[in-house]
Amino acid sequence: MGTFAPHGIFPSGTFAPQNIKGKIEFEKVWFAYNDEHYVLKDVNFTLAAGETLAIVGATGSGKSSSISLLGRFYDISKGKILIDDVPISDYELGALRRLMSIVLQDVFLFAGTVFENITLRDEAISREEVIRAAKLVGAHEFITRLPGGYDYKVMERGATLAMGQRQLISFVRALVFKPSILILDEATSSIDSESESIIQKAIEKLVEGRTSIVIAHRLSTIRHAQKIAVFDRGELKEFGSHETLLAQNGYYKKLYDMQFMTQQSA
Repeated sequence: MGTFAPHGIFPSGTFAPQNIKGKIEFEKVWFAYNDEHYVLKDVNFTLAAGETLAIVGATGSGKSSSISLLGRFYDISKGKILIDDVPISDYELGALRRLMSIVLQDVFLFAGTVFENITLRDEAISREEVIRAAKLVGAHEFITRLPGGYDYKVMERGATLAMGQRQLISFVRALVFKPSILILDEATSSIDSESESIIQKAIEKLVEGRTSIVIAHRLSTIRHAQKIAVFDRGELKEFGSHETLLAQNGYYKKLYDMQFMTQQSA
C-alpha cells in the first residue's frame, strides 16, 4: 500500500504510459470534501479522445471539483474515473499529472524570465519549441515587443504584465509540455473584451487534436466544444452538443438566453 499523499490520496498506482489517447469517463462519481455534504452526486459522462468538453453552471455547482478529481488532487468517494479505460487510481500519480496541463484563472508567474516562466526551467524544452508554441497561440508578437523579448524579467506574479499577456504566457506553457489532456479553468473570466478575441483564437489552437475540458462563465468561450456538461448543485443536469441542449429548452437554454439578453442590453 502506498503512503499518504496530500488530502489522503493513496498514490499506489504503477501504470505510467508516455502517451495516451485521452478518452475520459466518469462512472457514478460521488464526492464530498467531508462525509456529510456531497459536492458531486452520481455524475456519469464519457468524453471521446480528442473531443472538447465545456462545463457550465453556477458557482458551487461542482465544476472545479470534477477537475480536481481528474488530476487526483482529491480521491472520489464512490464510483470510478477512467482515462483510456484505465481507472485513474491505477496510474502512477506523477505520470497521470504529466499527461495533463491545467490553465487556471489566476496565472502563476514567478520572478524570472518569460522563457523560464514558460519552460518552468525544464532544460529539455528548447527555445525553438517555445517560440513555435508562442506563435501558434498568438503570444510571440507581444513577447518580442518586451525589452529583451523572451529574456524579459517578469516580476513576481507577473505584476508588470497585463492580464491578457499573463494568460497567453500560461497558454504557451501549457502547450510546450505537450499534454494529452488540457484543462482550462475559468481561463477567460478576467480578460477584457479586447483581449478576449486573441484569447479565443489561442484556445482554439490549444484544444486542437487533444482532449480538452473548458470551464467557463462566458458561454461565448465554449462555442467550439463538441460536448457541454451542465452542472447544478453537484448534479449533471444536461449533457450534449450546443444545438441539442438548446433544443431541449432546459437549464442550458435558460443560461444561454440570460447571457444573450445581458449582452444585448449592455
